[in-house]
Amino acid sequence: MDHVDAKYVNLLSTRLEKFKRVKPTLYNFRCPICGDSKKNKNKTRGYIYEVKSNTNFKCHNCGASMSLNNFLKSVDVVLHKQYTMEKFKTGFTGRNFVTEEPVFKFEPPKFKTKLNLPKASDNPRSAGYLTSRKLDPSMFYYAKNFKKFTNRLKQTFDDEKLDEERIVIPLFYEKNLIGFQGRALGPSKVKYITVMLDDNAPKIYGLDTINKNEKVFITEGPFDSTFIHNSIAMCGADADISNWGICNPVWVYDNEPRNKEIVERISRTIDNGDSVVIWPTLIEEKDINDMVMLGLDVQSVIESNIYSGLEAKLKFTTWKKI
Repeated sequence: MDHVDAKYVNLLSTRLEKFKRVKPTLYNFRCPICGDSKKNKNKTRGYIYEVKSNTNFKCHNCGASMSLNNFLKSVDVVLHKQYTMEKFKTGFTGRNFVTEEPVFKFEPPKFKTKLNLPKASDNPRSAGYLTSRKLDPSMFYYAKNFKKFTNRLKQTFDDEKLDEERIVIPLFYEKNLIGFQGRALGPSKVKYITVMLDDNAPKIYGLDTINKNEKVFITEGPFDSTFIHNSIAMCGADADISNWGICNPVWVYDNEPRNKEIVERISRTIDNGDSVVIWPTLIEEKDINDMVMLGLDVQSVIESNIYSGLEAKLKFTTWKKI
C-alpha cells in the first residue's frame, strides 16, 4: 500500500465505526454503505485491503466492492477531493485507476482583517481569567453577547435570548479573518464554540504566525499553543495539515493515557509516520496550560520527548499503561 493510500485510510478511520487495523495493509470496520448488521452492533464486515498494489474496499454483508478511490468518494466527498489531488501530484495511481485532473478554484481574497470587539485585556473578567492562567489577554477579544456578535457576521444561532459572554479567539489565514472560537467565561454546557466564516478554510489557530520550513508543533487547543515556539492548534478537527505546507509536524496531545480518543489519535499519528510528544511518566498534569501553571519549562520538556517510528511505539506502549 503506497503512502498516500495509507495516509487517507488513517484520515478516514475517524468516520468508520469500530475501525481497527488487523494487519499493516488490512483494516476492518462496520460497513458505512449498508450499515452492517442491524441486530449486532459489534459486527464489522467492511474491509479495506491491498491486492497487487491496489487498495480496495469490500463488505461481506452487502457485497459492495470498489477501489479505495470510489469508496472515499462515496463516504467523504471532501476527503476524496484531497486524495485525488495528492494522487495526481505523485503521478502513481495503481493499475486500472485514473485520478481526475483536479480543478483549481481561485476565489477573490476576503479583506476582513479584524474583529469589531474590545480586547480581552480591556475587560476585567476576561483579563482576570486569562492572567490567572498565565495567558496574554492582549492576544484575544471579549464578547459580552457572543451569540449576537456571531449572528452579525454569520447567522449561526436561532435564539439570542440566552446569550452569554465569551473570550473570542480569532482564526486568521493569509491575514484574513476566517473564523473564531468562543471560550465560555462562566458555567456553560459548551465550553468552546467554533464559528467558521469561510467553510473551506482550515480550522487551525496560528497558521499565519509560524515558519512552515521549521519544526511545527501542533497542540489540541489555542491557549496551549501560545506557550510553545512555532506552534499551531487544531480547533475541533483532525485537519490534514499537509495541505497547508507544513513539512515537519510534531503532534502534542494532552497527557491523558486513560482517554480512549487521545490514545487512538496518538496511535494513528505514529502509524502515519509523524513525530509525536510522549509525556514523561512523572508529569501528572493533563495539558500544557496546567504544566505552565505548575512552573514547568514546557518547551524544554516537549523538545526532549519527541519520538517517531519504533521508538515512539515503545514509549507510547509504556505511557498508555500508566
